[in-house]
Amino acid sequence: MVPAQPGPARPASLSPSRAADFMRCPLLYRFRVIDRLPEKPSPAATRGTVVHAVLERLFDAPAAERTAPRARGLVPGEWEKLLAARPELAELFAGEEGGADEERLAAWLAEAERLVERWFTLEDPTRLEPAERELFVETTLDSGLVLRGIVDRVDVAPTGEVRIVDYKTGKAPAPRYRGDALFQMTFYALVIWRLRGVVPRRLQLVYLGSGDVLTYDPVEEELRAVERKLRALWEAIELATETGDWRPRPTKLCGWCDHQAQCPEFGGTPPPYPLPVSVSRAGQGRMDAV
Repeated sequence: MVPAQPGPARPASLSPSRAADFMRCPLLYRFRVIDRLPEKPSPAATRGTVVHAVLERLFDAPAAERTAPRARGLVPGEWEKLLAARPELAELFAGEEGGADEERLAAWLAEAERLVERWFTLEDPTRLEPAERELFVETTLDSGLVLRGIVDRVDVAPTGEVRIVDYKTGKAPAPRYRGDALFQMTFYALVIWRLRGVVPRRLQLVYLGSGDVLTYDPVEEELRAVERKLRALWEAIELATETGDWRPRPTKLCGWCDHQAQCPEFGGTPPPYPLPVSVSRAGQGRMDAV
């Protein structure tokens, strides 16, 4: 059973995932942020949550005990904790008779263990002492825009240099798509810079699905450009919120969207817009790509 969702709300802040939603499809952003339509959990996303939890918890152990066998051993327990917090996830492995499909669950857990083990070929946790793990960050720009998100790991060198690390359980993107992948990281770099006054020295994406590490060293001018882009993006979101004009933007990713039944591109009808509409701005409601 999918848990009840909170009622509609006006957008109040921007995170990397919601910014990406709007750039991908304004209507998807509306469904997730304003209508808060429920979405089915997926095995891949749930596995990612478990793997992230394991990599966070591993650093609770002394450096010498941060081994691959120990990390693999954490996987079942983190799954059980997640399942206790979100009982609806049991539906992912429901068998035909109503009980759990133990074979499918075991294969899923084994894949999570393989992803965790692969991390040890990419980084050496015995040589790392993260300054922060699963760090919630939030800052308000001079424009009033609130940026927030959760950073997987922040490393700080003795010299004060900052490295932001993000774990991905999928495969590294092709070179032509790396800009999209780095958007999330430059977003976090901007927030850290505004909070601490230091431009992160390095952004690092660790792809456990393919065994790749993608790094990027930002500079201040690039982060200023990201801030301008986010400000323009937020203005487009505010306009759409006031006018109720949230247009779908079809892409190849539509095939994986949970909201096809409510999307005009698939013959569906969105639910009635739950927020007041500004008549004076309704004529300005056209939204181009930001």
